[in-house]
Amino acid sequence: MAKILIIEDDAAIAAIERDYLAINGFETEIAGDGNSGLAKGCTNEYDLILLDLMLPELDGFEVCRKLREKTDVPILMVTARREDFDKIRGLGLGADDYIEKPFSPSVLVARVKANLAQYQRLTGGKAPQEITLGGVSVNIGTRRVYVDGKEIGLKNKEYELLLFLMLNADLVFDRETLYEKVWGMDAMGDNATVAVHIGRLREKIEKNPSEPRYIETVWGAGYRFRGR
Repeated sequence: MAKILIIEDDAAIAAIERDYLAINGFETEIAGDGNSGLAKGCTNEYDLILLDLMLPELDGFEVCRKLREKTDVPILMVTARREDFDKIRGLGLGADDYIEKPFSPSVLVARVKANLAQYQRLTGGKAPQEITLGGVSVNIGTRRVYVDGKEIGLKNKEYELLLFLMLNADLVFDRETLYEKVWGMDAMGDNATVAVHIGRLREKIEKNPSEPRYIETVWGAGYRFRGR
């Protein structure tokens, strides 16, 4: 049974999340503020964290940043903010996905299941395998990434997106398809998540992110990892 930490100061919303997740077979625990949520999340006892952005004492952005120093489990932001800037900031700090308030409980459960499934699928392999294209190498067993022999740090979805593109080198994927393949469900009209992660990847693996050598934009079609 997957265990989920809900960091939410609105008791009514937290109860809705808890009840629907429990109905679907998840074990849950609630933290009502940022400090207690951070303390619980850092114990590594949870398989996924639902994180509200507007929290007392310590806001969700800071909680996300500090959690990412301690754990790599999926973090799903829950936000009432609709501005792309806030979503981009949260994703840049290491959140894997987000859902906007007000939300359908069934959509919330679907997002949770999708993120858990993707995480478990990509961390379930035991035998180390490696893929190398140009100066970029990924050890699938250890989830370590190297560029020109130097190890770089990637957030969960940055790693998963890079691995997917490298395993399908030279093929072009639009944003919707990448969201479905990497995040595990239909894009539902959301393009910001993929674009943010592409940008973050370029900053980390490209010598000149504005003129990428590896992750190319194919105008009007999508993205591809150049394998040759």
